[in-house]
Amino acid sequence: MAQVSINRDLGEWGLSTDSGERARLLQSPSVDIAPKSEGEAPPGGVGGGTTSTLGAIFIVVNACLGAGLLNFPAAFSTAGGVAAGITLQMAMLVFIISGLVILAYCSQASNERTYQEVVWAVCGKLTGVLCEVAIATYTFGTCIAFLIIIGDQQDKIIAVMAKEPEGPGGSPWYTDRKFTISLTAFLFILPLSIPREIGFQKYASFLSVVGTWYVTAIIIIKYIWPDKEMTPADILNRPASWIAVFNAMPTICFGFQCHVSSVPVFNSMRQPEVKTWGGVVTAAMVIALAVYMGTGICGFLTFGDAVDPDVLLSYPSEDMAVAVARAFIILSVLTSYPILHFCGRAVIEGLWLRYQGMPVEEDVGRERRRRVLQTLVWFLLTLLLALFIPDIGKVISVIGGLAACFIFVFPGLCLIQAKLSEMEEVKPASWWAMVSYGVLLVTLGAFIFGQTTANAIFVDLLA
Repeated sequence: MAQVSINRDLGEWGLSTDSGERARLLQSPSVDIAPKSEGEAPPGGVGGGTTSTLGAIFIVVNACLGAGLLNFPAAFSTAGGVAAGITLQMAMLVFIISGLVILAYCSQASNERTYQEVVWAVCGKLTGVLCEVAIATYTFGTCIAFLIIIGDQQDKIIAVMAKEPEGPGGSPWYTDRKFTISLTAFLFILPLSIPREIGFQKYASFLSVVGTWYVTAIIIIKYIWPDKEMTPADILNRPASWIAVFNAMPTICFGFQCHVSSVPVFNSMRQPEVKTWGGVVTAAMVIALAVYMGTGICGFLTFGDAVDPDVLLSYPSEDMAVAVARAFIILSVLTSYPILHFCGRAVIEGLWLRYQGMPVEEDVGRERRRRVLQTLVWFLLTLLLALFIPDIGKVISVIGGLAACFIFVFPGLCLIQAKLSEMEEVKPASWWAMVSYGVLLVTLGAFIFGQTTANAIFVDLLA
């Protein structure tokens, strides 16, 4: 996979006085993109990056798969069984792939190279700011989910090492969940989050891929050859209601959300063409679908409707094969948190500089102090929220609603705006079809986001 060094010397940022340019460029740590210049090839021209088609497929799969894998068995339970879960994923996959293709089309048309740059160029300032705020909020929420995952897996591992029963009663203070999460976060996550550069992200990508495939393999194997003490609860065959099916959508959105990083990947390809990109994302999403379905179906059939929102918590603590899976997940999350924080910090940095109207060149002297302060505030807030929100399912539901905005709402708005600008150049039937599809995407994304927000306010908080 091609890599790029991040936050290099000031001269590499060019002569632009755009206060948000540096932060926008910081948000693509996984691909190698040449800096944009006035004399570069026009949109659609030959001469992209260095990533091959197979390399692009691997990067998109890697961006898609992650800790969200652990929640798919519970999503099948929420949807009402295997048939409903498969149908829902297959239906949503069509819109997910189309959103990725739309983003590539708009990136080529606008000659912009990151997700938020495309939204800024196509949809205007207000939508661009909303997009950046959504990215910051999404990365913040995902960091909280990562810390909760660390605590969940550590509880199981510590229970085996200490040879004591799980639960709050009678355990030594040093095995307390809040202490172990805090200790791990201060020792590992905080030191990795402060630096300007994230050169270790290539190792994080490797760990994430290995851990994801290992977890999937273990869940499938444990379903085929189950342990004697593992007996499934009721296996649902149909959803309790249509609302139950919709409640599974945020988890699916969280799992398949790779759209924010897809634009840099598209521009990193040797020949960034929309048609080729369509094949890349279709292949990548089919691979991700196979992994998610294998995990979701086997995990759900193993435990039935009693499956935990984090499926690894449903397995016995003493199972060594599952313990290795927990260790992989912890290592993956420990290295993924700093990368997500880096992206969120970059967005906040851009918004702050743009609000101040301060050129990048005048801001270098204060960058280190502000970076450390932003990192400490981000880290402490996510840690505190993770300590007092132990249910990963609630966090995934909220950030899954935001993921729906990146998958459906912003691509839909970009398609509408792009086609409105071409109204006089295309056939009326084609124009109306594209605009209607854009409206459909926006409506679907707004529905999922509104539903998760309403659930968080009227169900979780009022309860």
